[in-house]
Parts: sequence; structure tokens; C-alpha cells
Amino acid sequence: MSCIVLIVHSIGVMPLSYIMRVIQPQPSHTMVELQEATVYLDAAQKSVILKEGLIETEGGAYGYFNDSLLLSGWGILEICAGHGGIAQDDETTFFLAGYLEGYLTAGQMFNHYSNMYPQLLKDEKVLNPLKRFLSKQDQWAREQVKLRRHSDPLWNYLGLILAQLDGLHAGAARWAKSKHRKPLSAFALQFLNGVGDLLDLVPALTPRSNSSTETGAFRMPGMGHCTALIKVLPGFENLLFGHSSWYTYAATMRIYKHWDFRLSGTHAATGKVSFSSYPGFLVSLDDFYLLGSGLLMTQTTIGVFNVSLLSQLSPHSLLAWQRVRLANGLAHSGEEWAHVFSRYNSGTYNSQYMLVDLSRVSLGHSIREGALTVVEQIPGKVMHSDQTQALRRGYWPSYNIPFHVEIYNLSGYSVMWNRYGEDFSYDLCPRAKILRRDQARVSDLNSLKHIMRYNSRDPYSKGHPCKTICCRNDLRPRRPQPGGCYDTKVTDYQMAVQLVAEAINGPTTQGGLRPFSWQSFNLTAHRGLPHTYNFPFVTMRPTLHRP
Repeated sequence: MSCIVLIVHSIGVMPLSYIMRVIQPQPSHTMVELQEATVYLDAAQKSVILKEGLIETEGGAYGYFNDSLLLSGWGILEICAGHGGIAQDDETTFFLAGYLEGYLTAGQMFNHYSNMYPQLLKDEKVLNPLKRFLSKQDQWAREQVKLRRHSDPLWNYLGLILAQLDGLHAGAARWAKSKHRKPLSAFALQFLNGVGDLLDLVPALTPRSNSSTETGAFRMPGMGHCTALIKVLPGFENLLFGHSSWYTYAATMRIYKHWDFRLSGTHAATGKVSFSSYPGFLVSLDDFYLLGSGLLMTQTTIGVFNVSLLSQLSPHSLLAWQRVRLANGLAHSGEEWAHVFSRYNSGTYNSQYMLVDLSRVSLGHSIREGALTVVEQIPGKVMHSDQTQALRRGYWPSYNIPFHVEIYNLSGYSVMWNRYGEDFSYDLCPRAKILRRDQARVSDLNSLKHIMRYNSRDPYSKGHPCKTICCRNDLRPRRPQPGGCYDTKVTDYQMAVQLVAEAINGPTTQGGLRPFSWQSFNLTAHRGLPHTYNFPFVTMRPTLHRP
């Protein structure tokens, strides 16, 4: 099949080597738009100057956005900030980085917001309570920053994150003005960044009958969110790290992001991060992070079935997306990450987080204590433990069920096991059995990709397309829904050191499964998304050279 690719560029013809480094095409009739821009602050005019192209010596922030979603399944964003010849404080660096991202990706932000809003707000009665909660939380957080940023590194760094959020809003508004469109509201930006938090916050704010809020009440389980596998080869020859996201297919407007922020503050662990993400998000959500500190982070969500725990939610707390950013930016180890993340727990987007510390791994020689830290959160409690011994034995799996017994019991999994069977058992749920059986076959990236995309009529899944590693809920014979496992990201030790990974967007087609198409699900909002998903893995690596 022939392919025509149009590169639209503002300052002339691009070198073919650069195009091929950023875009890895598959056969398709589509267009790719590559935008490069530089922004810096005009202090005298108190305004942001935006120029086309990469002006490395001048810019407060510079970078590109490759709008290649329809071509390869992923847009690619790379931003460098604070590397220009003009000195600037960290708050300006974060604001300009956000501004540039907002400007470059605003069109995708509009589309993603329109796709995600009906997925999360099915009952309009929740809208006003949600707006009030997010507004109060934002106001409280900003007040704490003003009061405590000079005495506590956590609040100082949160100030930088909020500056980046403000920049994102302002940059997107500038794009909207140039297109004569109404800009996205502050609520829209809070909504997008808080999508994970909303998975718990919306149910907590939804009006319920008196009987359902009594102590001991339990809500019905929903679909899990994600599968993860961390694998060490028998002779410690390599460490493999994989994650597959589960959620609505309406969330497949993907952007893989590379950030490199040069910071003057002494408390930050790193300003470099590469991660899978979405338009308008200052976090991954999946989560899949390769950090310049040498930490790798991923997670799978934990269901909170015990409704009484949701009564602890308060706007006077830090949302999960904010605490993840704080821990990623400030922590030098998994233990430190857990301590930062546990502060001001919102009890929203409850998850099992896994931190791999590459500095504790010596390939072919040893895996030292602290190489794997597992952190679990529910409302009112965050627990963590060193699980390095599991890596030494070969692998750590994660599949939406808590590992720590106290978290398991408090969140209601033991009650769910009694009511619904082994699907809620940490040791005996279908994915636990499949991973225990098949992880021994994982020896390299290709075999890791295979297991992370696995979906077949397995005896342990009993033919259920969502009781396996990579769910296809759209293939259920009764009441199929456009949701399930819609991506996979993988890396290994040597790649991760260089912040390199491979990623694929779209439901699995492994084993001859038909590619997912929106044709049968047109009633679900999917603005700007591919019609059919049949993409390959794409190599993700930072490409910009710093002066």
C-alpha cells in the first residue's frame, strides 16, 4: 500500500533523518503536522513571547509536538525548559513549559475533554458538587503554597506544578484565541488532570440512599484498570518492565511526552522524565514513568468497595495526580517516594504503585535492598514495603488487587472474595494464575510484549475476554462495551537508563483478534480518534540536544 505523509513545518524543510527519528510510519493515508516553537518571558511587558522553531539559546522553553496519532497511534511531545541563555527562576521554567505544551497540544486537549466528559460525568447532578470540590481543593493548595513554600520543599515544588498548570491553561487559551474559539475553562484543566482522581471522587459525590452510606455498605465491582509485570532474568542479566492500561477506548488520544527542565532549586531529584500521557495532562495517569533520577514507576488501580471509606474525602488534601508529581520530582529512592506520596492523602485514584530503583540493580551481579518498593493507597491510609526479594526470585505482578493484607481487608476485597469468588483473590484471580504460569517464558522485550498483550481463550480466564492480561471488553458476546486494555508500554534496564521505551496504542490484536473499530460504537464520543486501531510498537526516545 502506498503512503503519502505531509509534514507541515513553519520554518522550512526538515532533515529526513530528524523526521524518521520522530515518526515511525505504518501504511496509512493520513497527514502529520509537526510544530516547533519557543517561548520566553518578556519581563518588561509581563507577557509571553512565542516564536516558531527551536531557538535553543534564547528560549525559556522550546520543543515540538508531532501530531502523529492517526499515523502511528501516538502523538509525540518533547519540551526543554530552563536551558536557554537567559537565567530564569524555576517557577518561570515550569510556567513556560506548561505554556508551550498548552499551545502546541490545545486542539487535542479540546477533543480529549469532549471525549472524557461523558465517560466520567454521566449524572449531571454531580457536576456542581464536583466543581465546588475541585475549586476548594485548588484554592486550599495555593494557599498552602503561599504560606509554606519557604519552609517545606513539598509546598515549594507544588508551587512549580501549579505554575505549570497555569501555563498550560494560558498556552491553550492563546491557541484558542488564534482559532477564534472559546478557551477551555479552569475546571476543564482540573478535570483533565484529575481524571484518575475522578474515578473515586465522582462516586463519592454522587447522591446515594441512606442505606448505601451506612458502615458496612459495599458497592459493586467495576472493571479493573491495568496490568503490570516487572521481570528479572534468572542470572540477573536484564530487568524488564511492562504495563498495559485498561479503561474506556475513548481515552486513546495518546501523547508520549519527554520533559527536560533545568532547575536551580536544591531539593529536586530530577527535571527529566519520559512518560505515556494524554492531552492536557501534566501526569501520565497510566502510570508509566522513566525518571532522570533512575527511578521507574508504574501502577494498577485498587477498587475501594467499602463505601464508608469515601466519607473521608476532603478538598483539604492533595489529589493523587499532584502527589505523584511531587514524589517523582523530589524522591531519590523508592522509600523516599513513598514518604512524599503519602503526605496529605486525598484517598482518590487509589492504586498500587511500583518503584524500581535502577541504582540498586547491578546486572549479572546483584539486586540490592530498595530495588523494588510497593506503595498502596486507599482513603485514610498509605502503606509501602520493600519487595526486592520478589525481584530476586524472578518477578512482580500487579493486577488491581492489593498486596498488603491491611489494605486488602480495609478496601473490601475480602468481602468481595466471599461474595464473588476468586476473581478478588490476590493469589488465585485469573491474571495472577496466568502471570505465574507464563512469566517464566519472558526473556526479552518481544516475549514481554507478548504476555502484556495476551488475550486468548485461556483455561484460567474461562474464555472471558476481560479475565486475562489485556482485556477486550468490546468482544464480549453479551453487552459489549468499547473498553478494556488499550495500550502497552515496555522497557528494559539499558533502555530505561536512556529514558527509552516502546509503546503501542490500541486494543490487542494478538492471536488473530480483529482490530477494534468505532464502527459498532458510534454513540460513544470519540472525536479525533483513529477509526480503526492496528498500530505497531513505536520506539520513544528523547531527541532534542541541549546547549
